Amino acid sequence: MTTPTNADRQALKLGEALTEIGVSRAAFYRMRARGQAPRHLKLPNGQIRIRRADLDAWFDSCEVQEAC
Repeated sequence: MTTPTNADRQALKLGEALTEIGVSRAAFYRMRARGQAPRHLKLPNGQIRIRRADLDAWFDSCEVQEAC
């Protein structure tokens, strides 16, 4: 088992993550409803945070293998 680094524990605000992935807030909530959004945390005050490691893993899962 590896110890998580500070970069892995870094939590992005929803707006920061949306800017990085290039989707609107509405698109994110549609993706979330379909179970296609990156893993995220919902804080007690209702705000959403996305861990850097979860966002990177989500990006990796979106990679498409093209047939030759």
